[in-house]
Amino acid sequence: MATNTIPDITLNDGNTIPQLGFGVFQIEPRDTVAAVREALGVGYRHIDTAQMYGNESEVGQAIRTSGLEREEVFVTSKLSNAFHRPGDVRKAFQSTLDELRFNYVDLFLIHWPLPTLYDGDFVSTWKAIEEFKADGRARSIGVSNFQVPHLERLAAETGTVPAVNQVEVHPYLGNEQVRAYGREHGIVTEAWSPIAQGKVLDDPVVTEIAGRLRRTPAQVVLRWHVQRGDVVFPKSVTPERIAENFRVFDFALDDDDMARIGALDRGEAGRQGAHPDTFDWVPA
Repeated sequence: MATNTIPDITLNDGNTIPQLGFGVFQIEPRDTVAAVREALGVGYRHIDTAQMYGNESEVGQAIRTSGLEREEVFVTSKLSNAFHRPGDVRKAFQSTLDELRFNYVDLFLIHWPLPTLYDGDFVSTWKAIEEFKADGRARSIGVSNFQVPHLERLAAETGTVPAVNQVEVHPYLGNEQVRAYGREHGIVTEAWSPIAQGKVLDDPVVTEIAGRLRRTPAQVVLRWHVQRGDVVFPKSVTPERIAENFRVFDFALDDDDMARIGALDRGEAGRQGAHPDTFDWVPA
């Protein structure tokens, strides 16, 4: 059996990313320091935050007070939907560094393509982010919620292939077209909403496999993501769940279990979050 050591995945720029991370979406700022400290204590070394989560400062505080060196923790943040114009991108990125109190992030993403806003111009946004990769303040750069046409446009009009694409992926939405494009072009897929906001945990297929393997449904689904090769970051503020979600590297699903979970895909009907082609929310 494997150990609980988290594997690294090599990105297309030569940097590496831990395959399992800890997400802080919808964790209140007042709860973030404790949750991140708990995760780091369990063994997580990858924290995923965003400007729109409102808790970058607390993530930075947790890491700085954890006893770990900055280089030991992989930190991702994402650009707010309010700051897609190039000048605003530059100011917003500096704000992320200021909030975290770090001089670099390991990965910085465009959070949403927003094709119906900003004249549909996410290309100039990406070109501004390329500057942060060039000057070393972002070790790697990528995108989130980009569909295949969005990725094709970046490929046609810019010089940098995103290192990752963070998209909604879970057994009810396999997002296979986007994942296939990523595999073909060296873009690592990161899965957000990995358990479909909890909805897959009661699925009879998942619960049967979990019972047979003496694992929790969440562990089974997270293991499915891992064996598919995607980066995944579950979120919890409960210490027991944080630890439970970490224990997915000491067992494996066989091919039949993998196929049965994959067959739960409902296509677009399984999507829990907004669709990237139409999502246009901008924080005030």
